[in-house]
Amino acid sequence: MENDLQQGLNAMQIVASNEQQDKLLSFIALLDKWNKAYNLTAVRNKRDMLRLHILDSLSLLPHLLDAKYILDVGSGAGLPGIPLAILQPNRKFVLLDGNGKKTRFIKQAIIELNLQNVTVNHVRIEKYTPDQRFDCITTRAFATISETLEMVEHFLSKETRVLFMKSNTTEVELKEISTSYNKEIITLTVPGIDAPRTLAILKKQ
Repeated sequence: MENDLQQGLNAMQIVASNEQQDKLLSFIALLDKWNKAYNLTAVRNKRDMLRLHILDSLSLLPHLLDAKYILDVGSGAGLPGIPLAILQPNRKFVLLDGNGKKTRFIKQAIIELNLQNVTVNHVRIEKYTPDQRFDCITTRAFATISETLEMVEHFLSKETRVLFMKSNTTEVELKEISTSYNKEIITLTVPGIDAPRTLAILKKQ
């Protein structure tokens, strides 16, 4: 697993300290352990978790730009929020999910990995009223782009960039979005994943 992780990071040109790599591997081990009891993800194999969850999440790194406060909507088992937070200790991450067993897992991961830059909220996104402004919102395997925008619109500012991790539905979904948003589509390359991965970035005009 250590070699697989290092090779993946090298292929993505991501620099991670030994401590950060240890935390990523510990997160996989913790996810694997909890998954057996709580069914947090359909991915069962730890090597598949590395490819499909960790490296996939880290493909967002170059697109965070200078964001300091990041909200991860529908974080599920802490993806992409936890892997990003491990590699970006100077940014603040808030992870949001309406599923109690998943937010309990995230809380345990925060404790065991000693992540000082992560908080988690067990709340449905449409009920969420943040007490701070976010530079960036990330979402992966959640709702459609239009549904998500509708849920977060009450606290979006013109400075907030919303990053949607998608497979091959991006262009179809973007057709449903009003012209009041600037839209950008980027192809993501993740080692070991042949399926199409795209990133849609939206920002209010």
